[in-house]
Amino acid sequence: MTGILTTTILSFILYFIIALYFIGKNKKQRVTTIKAVALIFAILFIIGAIIIYILMPAITIPNITIANLIIGFVGMLGLYGLTTSQPFTKSSKNFDVVTGGIILLAVIAIPAFIILGIFALGDSHDSIVKEEVEEAKPLDKDASPIVVSPEFARNKVQKSMSVVPNTQFYDLGKLQVQKINDDIVFVAPVEFSGFWRYFRGKETEGYFTISATDINAQPSFVESKMKYTNSSYFNHNIQRTIYNAHPSYIQSGEAQIEVDEDGKPWYVQTLYKPIGLTNKPDMSKLNVAVVDPVTSDVTLYDTAEAPDFVDGSISSEMASDENEYFGKYIHGWLNSVFGKKDVKIPNESGTESSVTPIFDENGDMHYFTDMSSPKENIDSALGYTLINARTGELVYYNGDKNSGIMDSKGAKEIVNKEFPEKNWTGSMPILYNIDGDPTWVVNVLDPNGLFKHYAYIKAADSDFVVFGDTARQTLEAYRLALATDPSNVQSTEEGALEDRSGEVARVLVTTQDKSQIVQFLLNGDKTIYTINSGKAPLSIFLKEGDSVQLEANIRDNGTGIVERIEIEGLTGN
Repeated sequence: MTGILTTTILSFILYFIIALYFIGKNKKQRVTTIKAVALIFAILFIIGAIIIYILMPAITIPNITIANLIIGFVGMLGLYGLTTSQPFTKSSKNFDVVTGGIILLAVIAIPAFIILGIFALGDSHDSIVKEEVEEAKPLDKDASPIVVSPEFARNKVQKSMSVVPNTQFYDLGKLQVQKINDDIVFVAPVEFSGFWRYFRGKETEGYFTISATDINAQPSFVESKMKYTNSSYFNHNIQRTIYNAHPSYIQSGEAQIEVDEDGKPWYVQTLYKPIGLTNKPDMSKLNVAVVDPVTSDVTLYDTAEAPDFVDGSISSEMASDENEYFGKYIHGWLNSVFGKKDVKIPNESGTESSVTPIFDENGDMHYFTDMSSPKENIDSALGYTLINARTGELVYYNGDKNSGIMDSKGAKEIVNKEFPEKNWTGSMPILYNIDGDPTWVVNVLDPNGLFKHYAYIKAADSDFVVFGDTARQTLEAYRLALATDPSNVQSTEEGALEDRSGEVARVLVTTQDKSQIVQFLLNGDKTIYTINSGKAPLSIFLKEGDSVQLEANIRDNGTGIVERIEIEGLTGN
């Protein structure tokens, strides 16, 4: 209760000043005035403490100032009534000065805080640790950029709720993706479904995990009782637990569960202290509270210094706000309303508060969001951001390849239009660099949230779409389609190329859209090699028995995309 009491006491500073003024000026009825001051304080303190207990306002200058003005004004009215002082008369002239002062202060302070908050938007933008990069590193041949959509994962877990003891007490809580022992999984606590369920149950039973990379995986329930949760009431509520420990910090979003290496769950909440006389965040100084749901112990860390098992020190809500500050307020608030120079608007296609969590090749979590123009009726992307979920560092990819391509809304619409009769829809669009081409990867779900297909969409060509049933199959099919597309002249990643040589055993030449595709086999090699004649014009003359030396990107599905080829007698020295 420390935070509640501290905030309540600080809200009475102005009232104490007014009370002392009344006592000092009302000499004839000093005893009556003191009793009135004490009575009003007791009543307002109880009411104020209850309101603060419910609302949990952070101890910031704007919040405390407004609370003081409200309590001071109400307390002053009470003192007028209990001391039988008549306002705005000759005898109450001294008291009326106080009344007028409070009203004037309120008239000035409230608009002032609003204006300061507006102009602090640019300061929040400037506080973001950011970097601009031309384009992302291409995926290597072993990478699989797909994760299971949260809708599909939630649907599966919901069907397994019957394994939870006293399941009628609980609902499924917020899904949080994280890495546990090198496996990327969704974690979701079971939460109380209402007040009476909390009153009867007191503790929740545990949490579910389900793979975020395998659509065939089944959810697993882990029994781990938790007393302090998001859905608990009174002092067992996580938000109130954190508030009591750190009332001067503003909480961002809803606390989420993260699991350590031993399987113990912890609640994690992003906190920040505001800039100056506002409630706007300083993005360079974010903190995270880690709460033990059994003992209620709260430990505060800098986001980057949180325990290793915490993947999301930065909440998805804070990441969404960071995108907003980064895109809209690059030149301040006025520019975001009038000129809109360099303004970028974050799209809202993400799976968590308009952002989508993904993991990079190092196992670090980032939040993905694509940016579009503030001008209406333009559905092309200006670039996209990745926000490190532990440090808050923002990287903006805005190279030529990422500018002018379709945005995430357009990618979802392509999927939606593909299956209108089945009402299947696109979910969780994420932009990847696949062999040099920006590519939207989209989950296709039915109306019940069940997974149906993967869709790979070339971001610069809305007609270039590949659907598949598995992540690996669809990725390889898309890469093969890219390699055989006559309009595509991109090269694969240099580090992925392998040297091969041998004698040609079989050759097949096909024509696609005014270009020819050459496929061939080598003696003693079952790999199917493919090359676009646009890359090697003489390859159309390849025949059985030719000796070749080549560099190719060898895929796991037994195919090889040839980047360079030398045919004995036709090419080379």
